[in-house]
Amino acid sequence: MAQPALIAGLELGGTKCIAILGSGPDIVHASETLPTTDPETTLSGLEAILDGWTFDALGVTAFGPLELNPDHAAFGSIRATPKPGWTGTDIASRLAARYRKPLAIQTDVVGAALAEARWGAARGLANHCYITIGTGVGVGLIAGGRPVQGVAHGEAGHMRVARAGGDEFLGNCPFHGDCVEGLIAGPALARRFGRPGREIADDAPEWALFVHDLTGLLHNLVLTAAPERIAIGGGVMATREQLFPRLRNALADSIGGYGILADYAAQLDRRLGPPGLGTLAGPMGAIAMGLDALG
Repeated sequence: MAQPALIAGLELGGTKCIAILGSGPDIVHASETLPTTDPETTLSGLEAILDGWTFDALGVTAFGPLELNPDHAAFGSIRATPKPGWTGTDIASRLAARYRKPLAIQTDVVGAALAEARWGAARGLANHCYITIGTGVGVGLIAGGRPVQGVAHGEAGHMRVARAGGDEFLGNCPFHGDCVEGLIAGPALARRFGRPGREIADDAPEWALFVHDLTGLLHNLVLTAAPERIAIGGGVMATREQLFPRLRNALADSIGGYGILADYAAQLDRRLGPPGLGTLAGPMGAIAMGLDALG
C-alpha cells in the first residue's frame, strides 16, 4: 500500500508560528512552535526546522492580509497589516525558491476552514465558515466547497457592528478603530479592560460586551451567507468555550425570528460551536494546503 504524502505545514500566527510534519490529524510526525517576532527572525527559524525534514509538499497559512492573486507581482506576500514590521513580507516566493517543492499558501482562517471540511466538524458541508479570535479576528468563509474570494480575500473580522449602549471604547485597530477586531481580539481586550482576557473571570461583566460585539459579526454572516456551520476557534475562545451558550442565545435573539432563519436560530446547538479539530484546526489548515498543492 502506498504511503500517504508527507506534508510540511507552516501556520504563521500573530503571536506564534507552528511547523508541523504529517499527512493529517491522525498522522503527525513532528511539530514545533516558535514565537512570531520580526519577519527575518521568524522565517529563518521556521526554515531551520524545515531544513531538517523530508517532505513532498509545503502548505503555508498565515495571518494577513495576503496577496493571493497568482498573477500579482506580490503573490504570497503580506499586504498592509496591523502586525508591526510585517507589511510587504514575501513568504511564498522565499520558501518556493528554497525548497522547490509544490507549495500552496492561504490565509490561516481559510486554511482552518478547509481542514474542518476535510477532517473536522464541517465534513460533508459545502457552505461553512471558521472564525478565529486571537491576536486578530479572521473569518474564513467557504461557499460551494470553495473559499469566498473576489479581487482579494475577505476581511470580515474588520467589519463594523452596532455598539452596545454606553460602550465608548475607541477600539484598537490601527486602520478602523472599533471594527470587530479592534473590539474583541486579544490585544483589544487587554487595552479595553486593562488586563488580558485570560485574567478575566468567566462570570465577569466584560464578557457581556464581548458576546454583544461577536454576535454582531455572527448576525451579519448568517444574514449574508447562512453557513451550514460556524466554527469559532483561536486563543481567546479556546479557553472560553462556556461562552457558546451565551452566543447562541444572543444570536437567536438577534435573528429575531426572521423568515426561514427562524429555523436556523432553533438549530444553533449544532450550527455554532468550536472546531471539530480543536486546536489542531490551524496547523491542519497548513497540511490541507500542502495536500492541495499536490493536487
